[in-house]
Amino acid sequence: MKLPHFEYEAPGTLDEAIALLVAGDGMARPIAGGQSFVPVMAFRLAEPSMLVDLRNIPGLNKIEIGAEGVRLGAMVRWRDILDHAGLKTALALLPEAIEHVAHYQIRNRGTVGGSLAHADPAAEMPTIALTCDAVIDVVGAKGKRSIRAGDLFIGPLMTSLESDEIIVSVLLPAWPATRRWGFQEFSRRRGDFALAGVAAFYDVDASGLAQNAHIGAISVGDTPLRLTKAEAVLNGRKIDDATIADATAAASAEVDPNGDIHASARYRKALVGTLLSRALNAAANRKA
Repeated sequence: MKLPHFEYEAPGTLDEAIALLVAGDGMARPIAGGQSFVPVMAFRLAEPSMLVDLRNIPGLNKIEIGAEGVRLGAMVRWRDILDHAGLKTALALLPEAIEHVAHYQIRNRGTVGGSLAHADPAAEMPTIALTCDAVIDVVGAKGKRSIRAGDLFIGPLMTSLESDEIIVSVLLPAWPATRRWGFQEFSRRRGDFALAGVAAFYDVDASGLAQNAHIGAISVGDTPLRLTKAEAVLNGRKIDDATIADATAAASAEVDPNGDIHASARYRKALVGTLLSRALNAAANRKA
């Protein structure tokens, strides 16, 4: 379908962009890479009066690695993450997950902020943010505020952002050297949205037992999910075959996905368990 009629602006500062959103009175929308929102417009699921392009605003495309963790600017592209050598050691789960995003054309244009604001539960970045306890910094007419990832996603393609707010960056907390991690997802074809996916990590204490387990699930709920019951199975235990089997069963029982033309609910429940088993086996065999 053809796109609906809309006005277009490409401001050079955040203040200008926010002023345009305010003037739009809830009908103007910021756009970053546009790889998700433009197709939504083509299907007439959204008809904004104006698109406010963020491409000319300086400082939104930085990747910073420091003591507090990894900070990604909202306009950082998937390709920027994959090309950044430092991320492969600072937070290896991130590029591993982003490698699964769509096709290379999409990865050349799609952005961190765009994905978080779009809030697709089948997308990788929202689940990575949730799993890693990320904090999202936003700016709007009322000033700056920080939103925990768990408070950002409130429904399918729905966030707690105000209509005049723009995501400027996301902070993923630093990883300790003892962390083990794994990422798995499954789709019918390479580049398709995942039928299900799992991101998992845990730390290892001096006794070799798992602590601080985090497990996130993709495409099995209205929002990205944290599987807290499966996390509890891992904490305080050695990650061996028995523990992985228990966590797998807990994860499958914890999710309540919808079925559709691509996969039944029962299939997706079982798939979550299978993917978690693979992710935990990869994590257990991974060197620090």
